[in-house]
Amino acid sequence: MGDGAKSGFFAMKNKSSAVIPIAAVSHARPAVAVPAIAVPATGRLLDRLGRPMTDLRISVTDRCNFRCSYCMPKDVFDKDYQYLPHSALLSFEEMTRLARLFAAHGVRKIRLTGGEPLLRKNIEGLIEQLAEIRTPAGEPLALTLTTNGSLLERKAAALKAAGLTRVTVSLDGLDDAVFRQMNDVDFPVADVLAGIDAAQAAGLGPIKVNMVVKRGSNEQEILPMARYFREHHAGRVVLRFIEYMDVGATNGWRMDEVLPSAEVIARIAAEFPLLPLEAAAPGETAQRWAYADGGGEVGVISSVTQAFCHDCSRARLSTEGKLYLCLFASAGHDLRPLLRGSASDEEIASAIGHIWQGRADRYSELRALRGPEAGDSSDAHDKAPRRVEMSYIGG
Repeated sequence: MGDGAKSGFFAMKNKSSAVIPIAAVSHARPAVAVPAIAVPATGRLLDRLGRPMTDLRISVTDRCNFRCSYCMPKDVFDKDYQYLPHSALLSFEEMTRLARLFAAHGVRKIRLTGGEPLLRKNIEGLIEQLAEIRTPAGEPLALTLTTNGSLLERKAAALKAAGLTRVTVSLDGLDDAVFRQMNDVDFPVADVLAGIDAAQAAGLGPIKVNMVVKRGSNEQEILPMARYFREHHAGRVVLRFIEYMDVGATNGWRMDEVLPSAEVIARIAAEFPLLPLEAAAPGETAQRWAYADGGGEVGVISSVTQAFCHDCSRARLSTEGKLYLCLFASAGHDLRPLLRGSASDEEIASAIGHIWQGRADRYSELRALRGPEAGDSSDAHDKAPRRVEMSYIGG
């Protein structure tokens, strides 16, 4: 990769389109009210398109120790940037209370995100609380966490002891120079790889490693990544390639920078023959492929070229209590006043149920219907509601 390509890795095309300020996001919708007609928790909650709610992603912090240009660019998130005050963040007890109510509605898996979730002080304490929750059938929840891996080596054993089931690590390449420039804090790729090793040793597997692929920037890392995880973690780490998505308002997304997942699979299969696998669970985002020689598997997440909105079962909770129904949403539903007011568990559960029953989000499918270049128009971009940034609600 040339110097020009490196310096432009995931660069914003229009820095005047700054990220949505956290304060602006916080007031995107009025506070949620208890619905007049109760929505009891029955263990199965469907939205308007018949999709159940089975997965909850909880952002535990709006802070990150990386400054990747496609997510939290340094010229916006500088030393003067005003993050949410501590008093605005949900406490671990508040997160656990909400998680218990979501579980009563049918959530079976919780993923902790950020920002960088391992920056939240005593995150192990939250995991211990969440590990006590049971589904209506009496089963424990699957507890997962997505991290940039920077703190994973020192925390992996404690996370496992607290009750974490497994981790997903974001890693967009193995070339150290590219990785340091991409995270913009000079963090070495070797430390992330050491974190993956520590997570494996602690029993936080099967580990997933997610690589966002952007045409012209890091596509040359596809095969090195595939080779490395075959050789070092065959069958124990699942490498997944994610199409570059138009999340938020700052990454200058263009369709011609998307490398379709079909091309990713073709490149890998040319060196390592692949066999298709069935989905591991309903609503799974990744299409799975096994190495024909038994050397593990890879996956692709094709939100752009093969939208999977039709069975999306994920809800997202921001760190200060806003419920988002889609990764591409522009506004959330504010649950915090209910939590900090006099509302009972039944009333809050009813409010959650009412929100999900009204859900009809299918952004990626509608993008596909509008045409492949729909996201490129600056006119359309200016008129459309500003989508929430991934650093605020996690991936």
